[in-house]
Amino acid sequence: MRKLVIGDIHSGLKALEQVLDKAKITPDDHLVFLGDYVDGWSQAVETINFLIALKATHNCTFLRGNHDELCKSWLIDGKDNSVWFQHGGEATINSYNKVDEYTKKIHIDFYNQLENYHLDSENRLFLHAGFTNLKGIDYEYFSKIFYWDRTLWELALSLNPKLSKDDELYPKRLTLYSEIYIGHTPVTRIGKTTPQSAANVWNIDTGAAFKGPLSVVDVITKQVWQSDPVYTLYPDENGRN
Repeated sequence: MRKLVIGDIHSGLKALEQVLDKAKITPDDHLVFLGDYVDGWSQAVETINFLIALKATHNCTFLRGNHDELCKSWLIDGKDNSVWFQHGGEATINSYNKVDEYTKKIHIDFYNQLENYHLDSENRLFLHAGFTNLKGIDYEYFSKIFYWDRTLWELALSLNPKLSKDDELYPKRLTLYSEIYIGHTPVTRIGKTTPQSAANVWNIDTGAAFKGPLSVVDVITKQVWQSDPVYTLYPDENGRN
């Protein structure tokens, strides 16, 4: 059985279908989705419908992203959030304005069932963004950290590669898990469009919401599959600028 980790989708259903086809997924694979399923491209509702259907036929773990939590909050209370609106929420609102209340309820149930993290039997940690507690995820004080934190990736990037894990200066957070898989912070910010590793942290967000592709990684072999740059699949849209 393969364990495949999927980066931030941001409503790019066309890219998701393309990259899953390239990876030739089967019901025997374990698919770990890192969150941020919505906000960006126009197919928010269609993306969630696809994921709900996929869960019925495949072994899926769906993690919670910050954009998913923002979308759920809007679906529940309908309150305006101008910052969310400007960062992909507008496209999501437009998508949900086309569906009935029953569909919204089913989607709220999906968002409620998202997991904050996944820790497997090989001590590999999967979560949307990061954690801050030096003792690990079980000691984290604020659950929102799991889908908002950026310090874990910044820490991994800043680490001197010559520093040994046995060195007393080596960050304790990075010694707790064999590997850590995250999304949230696009690697396009450092000029990359493929999944990047720093220390034992793998960042799978390759900028699908912007000008990058959507990526899938086999955690054992590290083989990578990518969609076309997502903006080319939505030529009449802007995504998240």
